[in-house]
Amino acid sequence: MSVKVECVVKERCEIGEGPVWEEKEGTLLFVDISGQKIHRWNSATNQKETVATEKFVGCAVPRRSGGYVIGEGRSFGALDWESRSISTIAVIDEDKPNNRFNDGKVDPAGRLFAGTMAMEERPTVLELKQGSLFSLNKDHIVVKHFNQVDISNGLDWSLDHKTFYYIDSLTYTVEAFNYDINTGSISETHTHTHTHTNLVIHRQPCECVCVRVGNRRMVYKMEEGEGIPDGMCIDADGRLWVACYNGGRVIQIDPQTGVRLQTVKLPVDKTTSCCFGGRDYSDLYVTSACKGMDEADMAKQPQAGCVFRITGLGAKGIPANSFTG
Repeated sequence: MSVKVECVVKERCEIGEGPVWEEKEGTLLFVDISGQKIHRWNSATNQKETVATEKFVGCAVPRRSGGYVIGEGRSFGALDWESRSISTIAVIDEDKPNNRFNDGKVDPAGRLFAGTMAMEERPTVLELKQGSLFSLNKDHIVVKHFNQVDISNGLDWSLDHKTFYYIDSLTYTVEAFNYDINTGSISETHTHTHTHTNLVIHRQPCECVCVRVGNRRMVYKMEEGEGIPDGMCIDADGRLWVACYNGGRVIQIDPQTGVRLQTVKLPVDKTTSCCFGGRDYSDLYVTSACKGMDEADMAKQPQAGCVFRITGLGAKGIPANSFTG
């Protein structure tokens, strides 16, 4: 079967992002970040419903109890789709009013992980190292995992749940961390003793608890021409699919070997994220952006900002996780 790329949602997003396949309804959930909209497209009827948000919306994920949890502005929020109402769950980065949420995803235990970044002056131009990675637990407690992030983006977990994959876009890499599914931790805590200098009296040993990010390592470095790594998802064989912003493609990589296995070109440059869906999860849905493009660019790429479906990849995905809180 040959690979086929088709445009399925023709209405443009400024920055389409965060696609999630909802199996029960056969719908694709995705956001338009700067367009401040959450969309739900029905693959059977080709109809699209939309909820507007007050601020930039980085992600929206299904909630097991109904509705959705979203990352809007600097808040985790609960969205009731029927009433179109959004209530705040928690506010983060209170010391950084210029920050906003970007991509987010639910781990296999039902926690929502989502990262922040500074507001962009124009696409990929922003104050660096302002972002952090957070998680929202089912009891609505927020955990900050690490900071010094430029553009927090794609994230997913290995099939055995022991590895967390993550993209900070401007590093041009896909990284991996050790992951503890029971605690939701990507850090390793260890105790050691060292000599502490007491300036008043004398040197004395002091026992310290140190926390470090769990075995952070690079699994793939973007090659010239591939663009900037953006959103990603994992397939049923444990391979990663990465949307390449300004690269006009999605790539499949083997995180065990760091080898690129497949490249699929799209008719738009600003591909932003991807997820598997369809009846047997063999369709790859890809979002895109048009923000920052001028009339000449749009004339060359009239489908920029649309959503695409890729078939014939020979790969299948796995169902999305839902937030449990």
